[in-house]
Amino acid sequence: MRVPRAGLAAGLAAAALSWLASPALAQTPELPPALNVPPFVGAPPPAATPDLQPPAPPPEAVRSPVSLNAVFAPGDIQAIRTGLNWRVFEARANADGSHALIAESNQATPTFPLADGDYIVHVACGLAGAAKSITVAGAPVSDRVVMNAGALKISGSLGDVPISPSRLNVMVYLPDHDDPEAKLIIPNLKADEPECLPEGSYHIVSKLMDVAAGASTPTNSTVYADLRVQAGKLTAGALRHRAATMTLKLVNNAGGEALANTSFSILTPGGDVIREMIGAFPSLVLSEGEYVAIARHENKTYQATFKVISNQDRDVEVLAGQPLQ
Repeated sequence: MRVPRAGLAAGLAAAALSWLASPALAQTPELPPALNVPPFVGAPPPAATPDLQPPAPPPEAVRSPVSLNAVFAPGDIQAIRTGLNWRVFEARANADGSHALIAESNQATPTFPLADGDYIVHVACGLAGAAKSITVAGAPVSDRVVMNAGALKISGSLGDVPISPSRLNVMVYLPDHDDPEAKLIIPNLKADEPECLPEGSYHIVSKLMDVAAGASTPTNSTVYADLRVQAGKLTAGALRHRAATMTLKLVNNAGGEALANTSFSILTPGGDVIREMIGAFPSLVLSEGEYVAIARHENKTYQATFKVISNQDRDVEVLAGQPLQ
């Protein structure tokens, strides 16, 4: 049966009113008690703490002045005034056996501020050196180191004329048994300047140098000497060379003009080559003695013998006459 639309609406409204008036909806459910939670207002502030201060540094170790000086020999009163190198090490060795370097100085009489403890003091002068143990215990220290060393000074002359130090190559060897040149300890000792060396015997080799056009070439003029250095003393050695400067020329006639593009060889009478040179008139310094000059020009070879006398510089002429076969 078809229900009119108006009647249907009236029926639904009546049903809704009947449901709302039911006892089940008249009772209000109990809610759980309210939780005592404060309202959220952000992260709580950190608790107050006292101001943090950096740890106080440990008290600085008390340092005492340590004054040092050195002498060449035990009986010396005057301390060495120049050329010293001082180093101070901890006496206690590291795991690898080394000692920590605490301080160093190039002063002749240094003063080091050192904390209490044990130390090793080392002083060097040239090739000489000495070490000594010291202890610092809250009071100033003044100590002296004995080097047991002396000084060596070498000078040279050509006849009676002093040789410029730039023209000398002085080598110092430490001899051993039958070998005077067993160990080279100074390859080029500065002439006319003292060098500090431990007390002992030394072998000296002095070579005269040929200096020309900014180049320095060793000559065959060599002087040897054996000297002993004593502690606290200066040992001076004056070595005399005997040599002269020879200027070589290949000429057609005696006193003639030198021929260019000529090569020369200088030999000893036994055939040992001393020097080889190229030029119209090259010069060289030779030790006193006899020599042979070989000149080569335009595929021809010429020869002459000559003699060198100390301090007598001169020309050596090779005549381009009969060439050698």
